[in-house]
Amino acid sequence: MKVDVLDMKGKKVREIELPANLFEAPVNVDLMHQAYTRQMANARLGTHDTKTRGEVRGGGRKPWKQKGTGRARQGSRRAAQWVGGGRIHTPHPRSYELRMPKKMRLAALRSALSVKASEASIVIVEELNIEEPKTKLVAEALGNLVGNSTVLLLMPTKDQNYDLVMRGANNIDSAKVLLASYLNVRDILNFDKVVLPVKTIDALVAHLG
Repeated sequence: MKVDVLDMKGKKVREIELPANLFEAPVNVDLMHQAYTRQMANARLGTHDTKTRGEVRGGGRKPWKQKGTGRARQGSRRAAQWVGGGRIHTPHPRSYELRMPKKMRLAALRSALSVKASEASIVIVEELNIEEPKTKLVAEALGNLVGNSTVLLLMPTKDQNYDLVMRGANNIDSAKVLLASYLNVRDILNFDKVVLPVKTIDALVAHLG
C-alpha cells in the first residue's frame, strides 16, 4: 500500500510503501472487540463497596421479644428489611481485570491499523517538529494535515520534541498525542484519523512485529 508523505503544511513531499504486515493484515473484528472490552474492563477501579448486616453499626439488641407482640419476629434493626440496615447482593471491592495473550493483543492492533488504512484514515507526515509548546502551532499543523477531523498523533520516541508536541496539544480536545509503544485499540477506533511521522512507522514495526 503506497501513501503520500506530507509536510506540516499538508503538501505532498514523496510516496512511501506501508508495511503490509501492519497495514494490510487480516481484519479480525472479534479479536478487536475482545481487546477493546479487555481495555475498558481493566480501566475499572472496582472500589465500590456496600455494607452487609454484619458491617453496619448497631443492631446488637433484639428489637422486641420473639413471641406475643403480634408483630413479625425480628432479630436485628440492621437486617436488610430495616431502614439503615445492611444490603444483600450489592457490590463489593473486586478486580475486573481480563487477560489476553500478547500475540492476540498485537494481532488486534494490526487489525485496527489495517481498518484505518483501508479507510484512507492513515496520514503520514515527514516530521512533526515545533519550536515552542504552543497550542496554535500544533493546531495549525493538524489542521493542514486532517482538517476538522479528530486525530490520534503517534510519536516515535519520548524526546524533547515529544514533550513540546504533547504540551502544545493538551488544549486541543479533538487530538491526542501518544507514543507508538502505547498504541491501543480503543484510541485507534475512537479517532477519525491517525497521523504518523515517518519515524513512527519503524517504531510500530519494532513494537508490533
